Amino acid sequence: MDNSNPPTEPAATQSALPADLEYAAIEQTTRTALREVYDPELGMSVVELGLIRKFAWTPDTVEVTMILTTPFCPYGPALIEQVRQKSQEASQRTAKVTMGLEMWEPTMMEDQAAANWGLYY
Repeated sequence: MDNSNPPTEPAATQSALPADLEYAAIEQTTRTALREVYDPELGMSVVELGLIRKFAWTPDTVEVTMILTTPFCPYGPALIEQVRQKSQEASQRTAKVTMGLEMWEPTMMEDQAAANWGLYY
């Protein structure tokens, strides 16, 4: 028996990304898509505001943990649904949005967004 040429995996398996790299790429795509979801009162995206706190992945689903700028944000339900839809479209997975327990504060904003906002700098 000749062992000089061990069996190789099919090409599709060889080119597949490891799960953590695949999820990182999908997270980047999803985060970019979420830049299109704007808080209508502040005029900034949920990503710029720091409202997207965490992603959790399975092969079939993405769970996005987010917070709102205020507990009784009048646009909260619409923002949550937009985040769910954009996440589902971008990740090509069933998306679920979970509300985080953190209270939002301006220091959670992306640096450039906070500087452009001008209220705290």
